[in-house]
Amino acid sequence: MTNPSLLLAVFWAAMLIASPLQAAEVKTAVLRIDRVLGPPISRLDAPPADLGFAGAMLGNEDNRTTGAFTGMDYTVKTQAVAPEQAEAALDALKAEGIGLIAVIAEGDMLKALSDRAGPEVLLLNAGARDEALRDADCRANVLHVSPSRSMLSDSIVQFLMWKKWSRILLIHGSHPEDKLLADSYRKSAAKFGAEIVEEREFVDTGGGRRTDTGHVMVQKQIPVFTQDAEDHDVVVAADEAGVFAPYLPYHTWDPRPVAGSAGLRPVSWHAAHEAWGATQFQRRFEKLTGRNMREADYQAWLAMRVIGEVVTRSGKADPVSVRAYALSPDFELAAFKGQKLTFRSWNGQLRQPILLTDGRVTVSVSPQDGFLHQHSPLDTLGIDAPETACQAFGG
Repeated sequence: MTNPSLLLAVFWAAMLIASPLQAAEVKTAVLRIDRVLGPPISRLDAPPADLGFAGAMLGNEDNRTTGAFTGMDYTVKTQAVAPEQAEAALDALKAEGIGLIAVIAEGDMLKALSDRAGPEVLLLNAGARDEALRDADCRANVLHVSPSRSMLSDSIVQFLMWKKWSRILLIHGSHPEDKLLADSYRKSAAKFGAEIVEEREFVDTGGGRRTDTGHVMVQKQIPVFTQDAEDHDVVVAADEAGVFAPYLPYHTWDPRPVAGSAGLRPVSWHAAHEAWGATQFQRRFEKLTGRNMREADYQAWLAMRVIGEVVTRSGKADPVSVRAYALSPDFELAAFKGQKLTFRSWNGQLRQPILLTDGRVTVSVSPQDGFLHQHSPLDTLGIDAPETACQAFGG
């Protein structure tokens, strides 16, 4: 008589041998385009060499855990290049048969890469916040896991209105990205009924602002720069270039809270966030990398998890099918923010709560209570369907 235990042992041994051969490979990549930038104001903000890549590796680990049960084997290739090498790097990834690529880049570079990639490649924007890429300049082969500028500015202004701090002194930098962010704050103020009582531009004169002498110089400038401002409840800084905003808290002429690019900041993720299972998630990342998770890491993790969730649910891994399922009502993703994340069908933007942090704790999470929407409160952040000029998604 055949021994049942022996048969069972033989069966599982055969499965262990056969499974790796039968697993279907899902190839992904993260392409990071590194501009030459000066050092940040604070040495604590210096980017790690594996910025973004570490988050993608964690996301790939999560995908592989699920893939072990579904017959899918996930791989991720990470590559950092200078802007002039970006298109060649994209071509090389395509030549390797990689059609699912997370991109960490500036908006103009993302747009160029999307045009070069063609419809057979799906790019997941894990860096660029440009509003135009979700609006008139949207691309059908791009899904956005990074929040837009308007999602960030809306999240701050909602909180200010909830606090009844409706009178805003807006200070913006002189760089193009600063002016785009300032415009986003103007629109958010109009959208939620706040009043920008005065605007001031802090001009970047270069020089020694990143030296010890420069730090002292800017700190001494701020009180005089903010003197005699119109009566205001709060200072909002639009400083994506990182020139002056960190000097505003405790240095303004009038004792007022600071929000925006310093003080209370809107972020997709922060290492201090602990709610909704985030503590365990943070610890896993720290064990993998030996450092805290940053926004680019979280956004790259999101990109990988979007792919993994779609493949698990649909059983398809080609870019066209991944895009179609991600945009469908069937897709949702758990992401340690208290609710499931989904994509906006009109522009490919991932709906997500925005954390408001002071750098030590999560002060609040937007959308704020009381800001209602006929579909989802998350759609009070950023471009809503009636407002979109995006045509690539049928809007």
